[in-house]
Amino acid sequence: MFYHAMLKTSQHLGDTISTLQNQINTAPSGHLICCHHGKYYKCYQSDGHTRHYIPKSNRFPAEQLALKTYRTWLLQEMIQEKKAIDSYLHLLPTENPSQKILLTPGYADLLSGYFQPLSDELHEWMHSSYEQNENHPEHLIHKTPSGHVVRSKSEAMIASLLYTHNIPFRYENILTLDTTSIYPDFTIRHPKTGKVFYWEHFGLMDDSSYSKRTASKLQLYISHGIIPSIDLITTYETQQHPLTADTIQKIIDHYFG
Repeated sequence: MFYHAMLKTSQHLGDTISTLQNQINTAPSGHLICCHHGKYYKCYQSDGHTRHYIPKSNRFPAEQLALKTYRTWLLQEMIQEKKAIDSYLHLLPTENPSQKILLTPGYADLLSGYFQPLSDELHEWMHSSYEQNENHPEHLIHKTPSGHVVRSKSEAMIASLLYTHNIPFRYENILTLDTTSIYPDFTIRHPKTGKVFYWEHFGLMDDSSYSKRTASKLQLYISHGIIPSIDLITTYETQQHPLTADTIQKIIDHYFG
């Protein structure tokens, strides 16, 4: 988590550095010289050899040169800060070994009790029977530490991390919206408040037919007041951009941490 926070800071600094460089390049040429003159001061625009007086009646060029000076110093500070962060990032691992442990079935079971315990009501809700999706049972091939069998490796990662963090959930529990019945990948209860969340993972977003069905499904949720990022958690992947355990962990931290 710290690695990705630092990486995001470095990326933000890079964007700011580019903006500052553009602003400096389009500023008036030369630099500002301010000299005391009794109780007041005079401003001059200098090219390093000669200087030209800027009258107070026309202070805009002086303001722009002052802003240029400020941005130049700020640019140097940000460049140094980015260099320091990038050097530190070079020493940090890009993945968290601790999260890999939580995905290992034996460890997941042994460590689950050290996470937040569930209330009796939520524990009963999670372990009671419910109506599940009966379509294409042959696709249920990935076993998880919680005992669920899911349809994809990405769903297995989600289920494993929810389980090891003691976050109560049901897999493909029926949800009826008016006359339409769907089966969200995960129906989740917040371990402290009991609030219901739905988590849909869309794993074939580089398939045009699949992406169209995804859009229709999202519209169905929205039309019934189940709003993405509020009540509905969504994750996406393509062949080139698979879902990672670190992404799942960040989502869990955000919604249930």
